[in-house]
Amino acid sequence: MIKWRKASRSNASGNECVEVAALPEGRGIRDSKAPDAGHLTLSPRSFTQVIASAKRGDLDV
Repeated sequence: MIKWRKASRSNASGNECVEVAALPEGRGIRDSKAPDAGHLTLSPRSFTQVIASAKRGDLDV
């Protein structure tokens, strides 16, 4: 079974939450409000790059 966990930087009110999981094929990212809507799978390297970009403020979110 895949264990999803809420990202530590998710919104405290619970309405803007991202969950992540270690998957056999890489790292998964999904919206916690819609877990059945699917997820994005990234390679471990790509996942690390996305996280680094988010921390730098490079993503327009």
